[in-house]
Amino acid sequence: MREIPALEGLSEQEYCWLAKHSTERTGLDGALIFREDDPCVHMNIILRGEVMAHRRKSGPLARFVGRTSRVTGKLPFSRMKTWGADGRSVGPVWVLDVHEDLFDEMLVAIPSMAKRSVALLLDRVRDFTRMDEQAEKLVALGKLAANLSHELNNPASAAQRSAVSLSAELRDADEAKYRLGRLFRTDEEMKSYKAWVRSARDYITASDTFSPIPQSPLEASDFEEAIQQWLEAHKVAEPWEIAPVLAEVRMPIAMLEDLAASVSAETLSPAISTFASSLRVERMAHTVVDSSERIFNLISAIRGYSFMDQAPLQDVDLPQSIENTLAMFRSRMTHVQVELEFEPDLPLVSAYGSELNQVWSALIENALDAMHDSGRLTISIRVTGQIAIVEIHDNGPEIPLEIQSRIFEPFFTTKPIGTAVGLGLDTVQRIVSNHFGSVALDSKPESTCFQVRIPINRLRAY
Repeated sequence: MREIPALEGLSEQEYCWLAKHSTERTGLDGALIFREDDPCVHMNIILRGEVMAHRRKSGPLARFVGRTSRVTGKLPFSRMKTWGADGRSVGPVWVLDVHEDLFDEMLVAIPSMAKRSVALLLDRVRDFTRMDEQAEKLVALGKLAANLSHELNNPASAAQRSAVSLSAELRDADEAKYRLGRLFRTDEEMKSYKAWVRSARDYITASDTFSPIPQSPLEASDFEEAIQQWLEAHKVAEPWEIAPVLAEVRMPIAMLEDLAASVSAETLSPAISTFASSLRVERMAHTVVDSSERIFNLISAIRGYSFMDQAPLQDVDLPQSIENTLAMFRSRMTHVQVELEFEPDLPLVSAYGSELNQVWSALIENALDAMHDSGRLTISIRVTGQIAIVEIHDNGPEIPLEIQSRIFEPFFTTKPIGTAVGLGLDTVQRIVSNHFGSVALDSKPESTCFQVRIPINRLRAY
């Protein structure tokens, strides 16, 4: 016991009192030392070995480790009633237990234990808070990584598929053009085909802005079938491959009739096939460009979200900050109607940008969870005097009145076990307070609103 820092400086008589009034416990590697929710009635002095504790609701993440020369368990002045985790030994362990019934006698026999116990309790609170904050950050990071993986996977997969198909299509397209060139009997026939291609492309470009063909699935299918029947009637090769391409660009059958009238019957099939191939190539190239742009925009949003390569305190564009955060949750918003109500000409806010994004992330995630990813999410920003007001409103169920006063408490959560540790709103409140602002809640049936008020100029706030 003389080697334990928390007991350093005790007299020989005080060491002897602890040795006489404690009971010894030993255990092998992996032995259960204490069980979550069991009554806690002993102060534990770890003489040898380590005890690793896990909270069941936090999965496999270790919450704390009790090592050799540590004093833990229930201490004098502690309101601890039950163990908050399962504790198992790491290697052989040797522990002394002092029962709580002896605490009063211990404080008389060892007066300095009162001060030592208070110091241990304060250290424990700091350690547990730091570890729970780290666990909350890991949970949030896992969710963010999952969202980003989903968002990046879709455009990356589309670009890869299109690039592979594009390479093969280009090789076939060259051969088809050579064959088509040899089939034209006169220069006039070739000029007629080129003129038809130009008019067809003009029509396709113009039709991008409107839809002359009804776009219900049934009507689109009927239109594609009509084109295929026309192709079959004119003995065009592989009509089942060409019809979807022409239907996608809304090619009217009347325009196909114009082509049939301007070229010979033996030229019609390769002419339409070559034109359809060029359309496929363009669509594939467009997909690659569009997918690359989506990836670039997402990476830009991530950079803006994390405020990479910027000073900790900067001028923050609140609308852009909100939009960057929303981009992180895009995969969850398929069935969510998002409404952004931003006042024009909003001033920049002096703030820690990455910390503010943690606030928006926590509040938006809570709103999505409340709505089960289906409903209406409204985010508004306005300025009153020197205060910027951000409101995040959802139409999910009401937060019960009896717990509204507790939702900002550390470790309080209404989410299922294992999905959260209850530090999200506590983190929100601490970050907003660090910006000399405030956060408030107003919740009614199908109407929950979190209001965040932040000074525009943090350095002038008081």
